[in-house]
Amino acid sequence: MLEALDHLAIMNEHRRRGSLDDLVILDAICLRLASAIESLSRLPEQRRQDLFGNEWHVIWATRNRIAHAYVHLDASIIAATLDHDVPPLIATLMAALESDP
Repeated sequence: MLEALDHLAIMNEHRRRGSLDDLVILDAICLRLASAIESLSRLPEQRRQDLFGNEWHVIWATRNRIAHAYVHLDASIIAATLDHDVPPLIATLMAALESDP
């Protein structure tokens, strides 16, 4: 989970540096988002289920969309993901880390 949080922190730094209209920024953000999700895929399946429930398939689909259809990514969808989906993801990971012995 720490690896995912590291990727997400760097992703957020990329976003602070510029607009998603800048393809270099968009590329950097997508790379870090996909990497964060990829790192979460290495968690035991039950742990992923406990953390994300039925949302895991949507999270993984986001990674697949970035990895396999990058040319067709819509910056507005990535922006919505960053605004609405990533903050709760970070909060879930932080809470899990705090509750782990």
